[in-house]
Amino acid sequence: MTAAPARTIDAPADLNPWPALWALMIGFFMVLIDVNIVSVANPSIQAATGSGTTEVLWVTSAYLLGAAVPLLITGRLGDRYGPRRLYLVGLVVFTAASLLCGLAEALPGSAIANLIAARAVQGLGAAMMGPQTMAIITRIFPAARRGSAMALWGATAGVASLLGPLMGGVLVDGPGWEWIFFVNVPIGVVAFVAVRRLVPTLPTHSHEFDWWGVVLSALGMTLLVFGIQEGDTLGWSPLVWACIGAGALVLAVFIWMQSRHRGEPLLPLGLFRDRNFSLANVAIALVGFAITAQFIPIVYFLQTARGLSPTQSALMTMPMAIASIVLSPVAGRLVDRMHPRLLAVPGMALSGAGLLTYVAMMSSELPVPWLLVPAALVGIGNSFMWGPISSTATRNLPMRDAGAGSGVYNTMRQVGSALGSAAIATLMASRLSATMPADASAVVTGDSGTLDLPTALHEPFGQAMAQSLLLPAAVLLVGAVVVAFFQLPAYLAQARQAS
Repeated sequence: MTAAPARTIDAPADLNPWPALWALMIGFFMVLIDVNIVSVANPSIQAATGSGTTEVLWVTSAYLLGAAVPLLITGRLGDRYGPRRLYLVGLVVFTAASLLCGLAEALPGSAIANLIAARAVQGLGAAMMGPQTMAIITRIFPAARRGSAMALWGATAGVASLLGPLMGGVLVDGPGWEWIFFVNVPIGVVAFVAVRRLVPTLPTHSHEFDWWGVVLSALGMTLLVFGIQEGDTLGWSPLVWACIGAGALVLAVFIWMQSRHRGEPLLPLGLFRDRNFSLANVAIALVGFAITAQFIPIVYFLQTARGLSPTQSALMTMPMAIASIVLSPVAGRLVDRMHPRLLAVPGMALSGAGLLTYVAMMSSELPVPWLLVPAALVGIGNSFMWGPISSTATRNLPMRDAGAGSGVYNTMRQVGSALGSAAIATLMASRLSATMPADASAVVTGDSGTLDLPTALHEPFGQAMAQSLLLPAAVLLVGAVVVAFFQLPAYLAQARQAS
């Protein structure tokens, strides 16, 4: 059967937008789930490849960095060549890279190096897809209905981040860690067919490209994340601080150049005149940081200190997924009618409180079922966090800025995730060094090819993971303060005045 020709529309009212949105969510869900599905597999990958903890965490960081750096330009490319077309190209790149990830051990050279490289290419595919979903939503849904659509977008992100560990556990315990990547191939094919049939071709807009901005943003992010990620491994040497300092300086120059750009800058700073857009971008960066950072210490604790299998450790996060699946539709119905901060503030605060509850309960003596309590708290908080932040970000933006706005927003989410992965790797290594005996370092870092710990080391290992979890908890609580300053969206203010 051949795919039906896509329609070109000029206004959101020309079609029923929901089938197109659901088609987009298939690939978007696959991309997002691939971030946290790897967290459960990290110990297995580490043991299979004989690599160190920092090397394995680069499997996540390479993906996040590859997904963050190109986002600003891919948002503009979607405006110029069509968001549907760029989404499909990114989907093909992502799916092909997934196959290479699964074949990492069969390819010539180092398995861990092959995997990290393929994950970076996966990130590039994700960078092509991410901004297009928000851009299409902004352009095919009218403002009064866009909140529900963005709530679905946000809920998909939240549910994917929580279901990832469960799917990872089942696949790692079953056919093996390679299948967390192989499974993307059939999903990618289904997503491609669905988007080809259901998503319309939208009018394009001519844009110039700020290539200096691309180079500077890519260089700055790479230096900054590399310095943070490798800091503990290299003993916080002058080279590490030089990388971090150079990265921060390059990013400062990038922002300065964007402010003086006379044409179309890569980062349109004028978008930040909208207060809600600015706050939503800060908030989603904090969410990306916390969501990525939180799973790594939890999974290592459950598998290494408590002896759970990948599937069992993933099942311990199920209350998060169940709460999100049940409550996200409720948040979606409320987000078009309520002030967004009334949902986002309690959501972020409750998620942060859930992580602090984890910290208090991460002991080798506490019965494992008690750890379902903080998982439920985090899941309930997530339900009322993603949708309101996502819908608030682009609600007031004009249509012509849909691609640029969604590119900036997705960049902030990915930047937060990349920094969260790098920061938690550094903090975990630091806390392990502080709590574990010196002669246990080979076991902890994976140099011996195993992560099995003697019983006497379970408690100090758990303490290190609990202390590491304080970081994402604090970040979420800061985020609750940020979203408290959201303004009432213009369309809600007008509706209240009319009534």
